Amino acid sequence: MTRTPETPPPLITVLGASGFVGSAVVRALARRPVRLRMVARRASVPPPGPARTTVVTADLTDRDALAEAVAGSDAVVHLLLADGGWRAAESDPGAERVNVGVMRDLIDVVRPGPGGAPALVVYGGAASQVGAPPREPLDGSEPDHPETAYDRQKLTAEQVLEKATAEGRVRGIGLRLPTVFGEAAAPGAADRGVVSAMARRALAGRTLTMWHDGTVRRDLVHVEDVAAAFAAALGHPDPLVGAHWLVGAGRGDALGDVFRLVAHAAAEHTGRPPVPVVSVEPPAHAPVTDFRSVTIDSSPFRAATGWRPLVPLAGGIRRTVAALARQRENDPAAVR
Repeated sequence: MTRTPETPPPLITVLGASGFVGSAVVRALARRPVRLRMVARRASVPPPGPARTTVVTADLTDRDALAEAVAGSDAVVHLLLADGGWRAAESDPGAERVNVGVMRDLIDVVRPGPGGAPALVVYGGAASQVGAPPREPLDGSEPDHPETAYDRQKLTAEQVLEKATAEGRVRGIGLRLPTVFGEAAAPGAADRGVVSAMARRALAGRTLTMWHDGTVRRDLVHVEDVAAAFAAALGHPDPLVGAHWLVGAGRGDALGDVFRLVAHAAAEHTGRPPVPVVSVEPPAHAPVTDFRSVTIDSSPFRAATGWRPLVPLAGGIRRTVAALARQRENDPAAVR
């Protein structure tokens, strides 16, 4: 669509705007001269920036509410996640409605943008959809054999999007995310990942435990860099449409080293010695993917968009721990 001075700027709608990743994405997009619509179940505060931002509070499992929320959108960023994260998918029947059903409904209700082109839909998937990593590094060309209900649901939603793209109904892009960590971009948007969980334990003076010897690796990317990846996809969609792309730092950080960084960062705030980092027996319910290392080769996505992660691991961990320490000082019951 050719835009003139009289043409309104593009409307980007973010579904799940109050979540951990969603709030970081809207903060990044708010710095752009766009129309930005933040949609979530709970009320959100627009971040500062030149974007013309509106806030919509809605239950997006309601098809009519979803249709109203995305009406007129040039682009939709789909970042919904069922309450309870990946664990809920194993036992909560409602998780599939959020993780898969909303995507099916979105394809049915989203309409072409003002210029007549199919709306762009950028979906936040998970690198773990591949299942037990068959090799290192992953580059996105591997066959998918998801091991958990959550990953099966994420893969199904991605496939729904890819099918709709092939049919010309939308222009879909899947971004498979690595292990994301960092400080919250908005109140209530807490990180439920492993780095923040260990940081809370360390600040409380509790031992950090691992279900392995610490050599298992994860590709850790700060949430600020993940938000920049979504902004990059929105800015360079054409080479990305119709496929999924891996986002990652490419380091493969050993979790034992990561946890020790967390322990030392927490010690700077508590004034106590770093808490111990120890190995323990894993629970019976631990998925096999917890014991397999993950390193991601995101060079295809980087080449297409120019994106690259900027926040170093140690600096990102210090920022995360510092934010949780401040939260603990203000509300000790909130950080446990």
